[in-house]
Amino acid sequence: MTQDFSMMQIEMVDLKGQYNKIKTEIDQAVISCISSTSFINGPAVKEFQLNLEHYLGVKHVILCANGTDSLQIAMMALDLKPGDEVICPAFTYVATAEVIGLLGLTPVMVDVDLNTFNLTATAIEKAITSKTKAIVPVHLYGQSCDMEPIMQLAERHNLYVIEDNAQAIGADYTFSDGRVAKTGTIGHIGSTSFFPSKNLGCYGDGGALMTNNDELAQKMRMIANHGQEKKYHHKVLGCNSRLDTIQATILNIKLRYLDEYSSARNAMATFYNEALSTIDGIIVPERQSKSTHVFHQYTLKVKNGKRNELQKYLSEKGIPSMIYYPLPLYKQEAFQRFVSADFKLDTTEQLCDEVLSIPIHTEMNIEHINFVCNTIKFFFD
Repeated sequence: MTQDFSMMQIEMVDLKGQYNKIKTEIDQAVISCISSTSFINGPAVKEFQLNLEHYLGVKHVILCANGTDSLQIAMMALDLKPGDEVICPAFTYVATAEVIGLLGLTPVMVDVDLNTFNLTATAIEKAITSKTKAIVPVHLYGQSCDMEPIMQLAERHNLYVIEDNAQAIGADYTFSDGRVAKTGTIGHIGSTSFFPSKNLGCYGDGGALMTNNDELAQKMRMIANHGQEKKYHHKVLGCNSRLDTIQATILNIKLRYLDEYSSARNAMATFYNEALSTIDGIIVPERQSKSTHVFHQYTLKVKNGKRNELQKYLSEKGIPSMIYYPLPLYKQEAFQRFVSADFKLDTTEQLCDEVLSIPIHTEMNIEHINFVCNTIKFFFD
């Protein structure tokens, strides 16, 4: 095969291009916020909270400083005690398990499904002990875990469920009775991040918690505000975690475009699937019937030990890619004390060797996608 396409530069995430499309709205809103000098807990914070509650169809949204804080606040609100076990995937970003360890809890890392990259009720059930108190399913890459059996399992064993929804905001999960719910609103608590590269990202740090439980909502608001409901009256030990007004102003605007962004990502994923699914040596992402996919990442599995070679080749052609994630959590030095020396999860280790995320973002056009696909095809021919 002759390589007859010219090289172009492609971004993994094009935040500048996305900003330019909504620049007038963003600039006017930010200038208005600065002019008001309401930098902390300004009107836009409450407005964004209400708008996000409406979008998600959830009773309470509690805004906070970042996604990691949201997970920590959730676990603090559940009154988990040192030594309590919390089940989480071994194949995920460090924050999921990091906060478990920081609070003196024990992260119990389990394997994920080879096709969806997500926790399953079957894997979770095998890890439940008398010390288990909570489960943290992560909706990895933009697609929901199969939540109905997870919630049924949690109910049988009297466990809390905290959804890590940092990568899947806007995704819909359909229950067996036809009911549809947004990810992050199904468990006892949902958490998310507004890190700039997320599907709904601000221009700094930000996060949120979601719940339909009035008591938990009140407690999480209190924890996020130094443990106080009334100023200078502190009921519990809390933290200082809040979304500032400028970020809320930006998120209010970007929330209006979230479904449009998700549709664009799905269109790109469909094109990728059609172009790449016939290539021997890679496996394209699997869409599950119970969940929509918002494609925070488009993640290939590269077979036959060629993942690193393909990544190097793409880089040489100006195409970025990322490995989410190169090491199981239990192989990270920070978590060695939680597992035995010979601990191993086969699927997790296979995925760490095979996964490769290629560019998918709202500013990609057909020329970009064709270039990526043609480059990958050329590598395998």
